[in-house]
Amino acid sequence: MENYTYNSLTLELEGLKVTKTSKYPVFIILLLTYGFILIANVGIMVLIWTERSLQQPMYLLFCNLSINDVMGNSLLVPRVLADILVPSSERFIHYYECVMQAFILHMFGANAHTVLMIMAFDRYIAICNPLQYATIMTDKMVIKLTVSAWGVAFVLVGILLGLTIRLNRCRTRITNPYCDNASLFKLSCESVFINNVYGLTFTVVLPSSSIGSIILTYAKITAACITSKSKSLNSKALKTCSTHLCLYLIMLLSGMILIILHRFPQYADYGKISAILFHVIPGSLNPIIYGLQSQEIHKCLSNMRHLKKVTPSF
Repeated sequence: MENYTYNSLTLELEGLKVTKTSKYPVFIILLLTYGFILIANVGIMVLIWTERSLQQPMYLLFCNLSINDVMGNSLLVPRVLADILVPSSERFIHYYECVMQAFILHMFGANAHTVLMIMAFDRYIAICNPLQYATIMTDKMVIKLTVSAWGVAFVLVGILLGLTIRLNRCRTRITNPYCDNASLFKLSCESVFINNVYGLTFTVVLPSSSIGSIILTYAKITAACITSKSKSLNSKALKTCSTHLCLYLIMLLSGMILIILHRFPQYADYGKISAILFHVIPGSLNPIIYGLQSQEIHKCLSNMRHLKKVTPSF
């Protein structure tokens, strides 16, 4: 008979299964990747907030994505790094820390959808209504879009975790590399029917809404480009929209691989790796892709390098 421990505040986290020979290479690669995520995203945010030429709605909205990447990876990666160096039998986490980790990481996933949705709206206004862009995308509108993006994610994830923490727990082992909602409600011996229904609804509705809004937005942008004879408009649309679409597809594919592998228990180890990559890959690629495609960011960086060269040393 299985031994049950009711409502224990100490949980065992299985984490990644790494061999002794691969432990340190995995640790170093993950540490370097995390360092790059911090430097690249924080660097982009500092550049946008310090350069007046970059204080445009498009870049200010992108800052939300950088904040989200830093937030999600800063909560996940250091914990994974610490667990790699500890034997699997000694990987423990407090229940409340686990709940907080699950909340932030689900916020990361939800924010990725909502932030990219408001960025798509910005591109739609810029291309389909260029003459009204300045009057529509004011500072107040940027704030409203930002608050709504984070607010919707907060409410949805709050309900998700609220339904889970009401359950009594009879198990203590989490088989994932980090805490998430599914891992938490699986600790309970009570009925989790409501959790499964809401979790499935959450998983389906949010991505479907973002996919639908992206398709609708890009359909209107494409129609505007086809009917317009302006080469500059089409060139602007191609550059800005290709960047945004690339960011969205990276996020979407990373999430889809994670969801698919979650349905096949025989690939549990691959699922753990994909769960970490879901956070690490977008966080690494987003600032690179946005930085490479943006002429304004290129100009600011080249100006900074030029100033360093001409500044006399004493």
